[in-house]
Amino acid sequence: MATISEPIASADPYFQELFADRIGGLSYGKGNEIYKFEKIKRAKRKALADYPNRTLLDFGIGENDSMANTKVREQMAVQINRPENRGYMDNGTADFKEAVARFMKRQFGVELDAASQVNHCIGSKTALSMLPACFINPGDITMMTVPGYPVAGTHTRYYGGTVHRLPLLPENQFFPDFSQVTDEIWEKTKMLVVNYPNSPTGQVATREFYEQIIELAREKKFIIVQDAAHILLTFQGEPLSFLQIPGAMDVGVEVHSMSKGFDMIGWRIGWVCGNAKIVQAFADVKDNCDSGQFGAIQRAAIAGLDSPEIPAQINAKYRRRLNKLVACLRECGFQCDVPGGSYFLYTKSPTGVAGGPSFANAEEASQYFITQHSMVTVPWDDAGPHLRFSVTYEADSEAAEDAMMAETKKRLGTLQFTF
Repeated sequence: MATISEPIASADPYFQELFADRIGGLSYGKGNEIYKFEKIKRAKRKALADYPNRTLLDFGIGENDSMANTKVREQMAVQINRPENRGYMDNGTADFKEAVARFMKRQFGVELDAASQVNHCIGSKTALSMLPACFINPGDITMMTVPGYPVAGTHTRYYGGTVHRLPLLPENQFFPDFSQVTDEIWEKTKMLVVNYPNSPTGQVATREFYEQIIELAREKKFIIVQDAAHILLTFQGEPLSFLQIPGAMDVGVEVHSMSKGFDMIGWRIGWVCGNAKIVQAFADVKDNCDSGQFGAIQRAAIAGLDSPEIPAQINAKYRRRLNKLVACLRECGFQCDVPGGSYFLYTKSPTGVAGGPSFANAEEASQYFITQHSMVTVPWDDAGPHLRFSVTYEADSEAAEDAMMAETKKRLGTLQFTF
């Protein structure tokens, strides 16, 4: 008797061939490459399993370790029960925009029309993902500094554009060098995305740098997006807004976040401000992406914006921690300085340990620190091997901070690093 053979089950779902090319197409989900932060997570799990009695020293966390200020949380408790906050907020509440305008005037001396030159965003990440939709067509270019936050570049590629990378090198004081950019690249460039204080290098912008890129924008016909997520964590001089520079308002916008400078990690609230037409384009795209942040969050955030002592206290805390970390690492052989801004310390990665292993890149060094010494750092090899130490580790007192530094020195102090 003839038998009917069973169909061979395919390993792929029928829709495997339907995935968009922008996320890998037919190969989506089949790659073996592991994202570096996933490698760090795996190594952390292994270190905890291998050394259960040894405290993990986590300098890799990139988010504030404290809750939002009491003023903000108390206002949230009030606002969450108000019926006017129950619905969609679309492009934001007028009172939040007005609070932003007050903040920008008080903090930077920047005059903004709250109605036309400010729009809220559900965190700066969403703003950086939406702005390419306003300008990028297939074949267009977004210029971005590296190392850095990749979101605007990812979405540029989603729209068929390409990213021109501008390395941030110590010999250029971590500013981009435009001298090698060809006319062909300039002709296709629609956007320049910069980020100062810079993450992860910690460099702060100068008036001269902003004047340079404003002049370039006018000459080469592109817009500027300045990511100011760390601006209130400025330690070198006063915080400098891009919009303080004459001409900035004509060529670009600045994206602000309340995460770093206000301890509002997870609240997802920020804003885009500057050129009214670019802000309007952002608002139009945003209208088709989200329905606005919860009104209670926007109105609780006003309590933060109107309280300058909040970011001042946060700035002082992370400045203090960076001073301690730099002193500790110097004693362990690192050559590093307190950054101009951000809560990250970006320092040259060791090439090895005398009498021990050598490292081909920062990723290998980072894995060594995690697996052998239960110390988490983030590797950056985009522009030479560097390690990023964050001072957002959990510590509820200065004594706890000092204990963290003492343990760091204990683990690294006997090693002789080569650089």
